Amino acid sequence: MISGVRIWAAVGVGMTVLLASAGQAAPIAAPSPPPASVNLMRPLTLTKIRDMDFGNLATISAGTATIDPLTEALAVTGGISQAGGTVQSARFAGSTQSSAVVNIKVPNKTVLLTRVGGTETLSVTAFTLDGQSKRTLAQAGVFEFNVGATVSVTNGQAEGLYTGTFDVTIQYP
Repeated sequence: MISGVRIWAAVGVGMTVLLASAGQAAPIAAPSPPPASVNLMRPLTLTKIRDMDFGNLATISAGTATIDPLTEALAVTGGISQAGGTVQSARFAGSTQSSAVVNIKVPNKTVLLTRVGGTETLSVTAFTLDGQSKRTLAQAGVFEFNVGATVSVTNGQAEGLYTGTFDVTIQYP
């Protein structure tokens, strides 16, 4: 989800038109070139680079697994242990105009993952960024950021692959 897209374009053109009529001399150019200007602002964009992946988790009882968006490390609690697979935070790239201030928003509510081929769910909470949510960019260009989170596994959770989506929003303040 992308919000706060602003594109401004202003064009001002002044011109003089001289028409020649039969029997008159050829037209003369205006004494100074007519002015023209435009102010374009690059729109704020956001692209997903990679998905968040908690890897493979082995469970014997309830617990949590948390991905740190700075280090990509997975921390587990309770009856959860890491059982291989690729662990990675979600990664996004944005683009904006020079000297822009950007607010990055991640979910502050629970997001549910649903078991593929079933109806069971897992809760994902505590979404975090690899830095401040309000970022000042000194020049035009691309900025990247990671998003981590915590998944909670309950006692007796059904085995399987759980998938889901979450929204990340960037906007001008």
